[in-house]
Amino acid sequence: MASAHEGGAPKPHKELVKTVQLEGQVLLKIIQHCNEALPQLVTGQLLGLDVGQQLEVTDCFAFPAAVAEEDEAESAGANYQLEMMRCLREVNVDNNTVGWYQSANMGTFQTVELIETFINYHENIKKCVCIIYDPQRSSRGNLALKAIRLKDSFIELSKEQKLTLKGFREANLSWRDIFVELPIKVRNSNLVQALVADLAPAPTATQADVDRLNLSFAPFLERNIQSLVECVDDIVQEQQKVTMYHKNVARQQQAYAQWLQKRRQENTQRLQDNLEALPEEDPTLFKPIPEPSMLDNYLITNQIATYCDQVNSAASEAIQKLFLMESMQKANM
Repeated sequence: MASAHEGGAPKPHKELVKTVQLEGQVLLKIIQHCNEALPQLVTGQLLGLDVGQQLEVTDCFAFPAAVAEEDEAESAGANYQLEMMRCLREVNVDNNTVGWYQSANMGTFQTVELIETFINYHENIKKCVCIIYDPQRSSRGNLALKAIRLKDSFIELSKEQKLTLKGFREANLSWRDIFVELPIKVRNSNLVQALVADLAPAPTATQADVDRLNLSFAPFLERNIQSLVECVDDIVQEQQKVTMYHKNVARQQQAYAQWLQKRRQENTQRLQDNLEALPEEDPTLFKPIPEPSMLDNYLITNQIATYCDQVNSAASEAIQKLFLMESMQKANM
């Protein structure tokens, strides 16, 4: 990926990471931590190695719950992280930081805080990812897990503080180009696979199988639609900020045109009186109005797209289940 440069199209970057390989025990740790902390959102550290364009996550540990004071929380979190890394290094466990994981609520993770965390990680770790796990969506029978990273061109644009409409247009970026979702491969060692095969019970219906056949999808759709409506309200407010910016620019241009006309008339009179003309520019009177950032606008648009995808997926699953039940009833099963 690349940022825009004057007079030409952006130069393509080579993607640093294309796939994420996740150890089975790491996945179980993430799921356990996020499920036990419900409804609180939690986060933790990912450890592993980067091999070519594949990021191997071999271990993880949870961050402690935040304390009341923000300064104390940052200090305690940093000390805890350093102590954990030291302990892992002493027992010869991979202690290279490759990113972090966090839980999400109904697919909500596109926030400014996530962007800032990515930027901070990217200062020292170019190949870093974030694992997003959604416990509520996973309770419906499907594992809601995704690995994301920021596009390199967006990171460069953010560092240059050009997250305006003009900056995004020059870099040829849209709201779809902020996050990159990476495929996840779950890996288990041969010993783990042998143990699972030995412990595997007789083929019977599990709770996950029962959850997949649950026909009650109305509450899930209602929560998504309610969140979607809230996002639409937020995007309207962001659009109002942009509209207000253009109104202020137009008002300033009109005021400058009136001032310039008055100044030229005054200079004409001064020249007739053999006096020196006054400058026709006043940098202190008409300062450029800063263009508003489009980051919040693009993140909300990303979130709206996520909710729409979830509604579409849930509706498709519901229709399939209804047709399945209708066929079973006709067959007297």
